[in-house]
Formats: sequence, structure tokens, C-alpha cells
Amino acid sequence: MLELSHILGAWVLIVSNGLAGVWALLAHRNSRYDNRLLWRFTVLAQFFIFIQIVLGAVQMRISGVEAPPFHVLYGVLAAMSVGVIYSYRSQMRQHANLLYGFGGLFIMGLGIRAAFITT
Repeated sequence: MLELSHILGAWVLIVSNGLAGVWALLAHRNSRYDNRLLWRFTVLAQFFIFIQIVLGAVQMRISGVEAPPFHVLYGVLAAMSVGVIYSYRSQMRQHANLLYGFGGLFIMGLGIRAAFITT
């Protein structure tokens, strides 16, 4: 059950961060898409990264099986990316939509990579 939760959670992470990224890029081009709901959705999408890390760690602990090293690396990079993106928000206030747009797509890419890595 935990393994299924981790797999489904991965797809939620991938799709939600991709949608948040595209939405933020649309908001950069057209201000009518820039609203409070975008930022709430972005926070929720990025929060899924930490849920995935906890689910993965618990799954490894219970099953006794180690994840492939690159799978763990991509998960850690995704979590670190959230911190880096957040730390640049005040410096890039005028381009926040671009920052979070490309950041969301980058996190989506890391999620895809982590989902399909086997070694």
C-alpha cells in the first residue's frame, strides 16, 4: 500500500508542478492568470515533494529495500530546488512568475527522472 502511495504521489508531484509551472509562465505573459490561487497551487505542488520524501523514507525503512542512488539524488535535488527558488523570490520579485514557472518545470523534470530511474 505504501509503495502504491509513493507511486501515485510521484505522479501528483509531476503533474502538479508541471501545471503550476505552465500556469506561472502564462501569468508572466498575461496578468489575468496571476492571482492568489496560482500561488496557493504552487505551494501545494511544491509541498508534495516533501510528502514524497517522507513516503519514500518510510517505505525504505519498512521494506528494507534501498532505492537506487540516483532516485534519491533527484528527490533531494527537488527539495533543494524549492529552497533555492524560495530564496530568490525577493531578488526576482519583478520576475517571480518566470522564477516559479521555470522552477516548477525543473521540479517536474526531476520528478520524471526519479520516477523512471532504475539503477
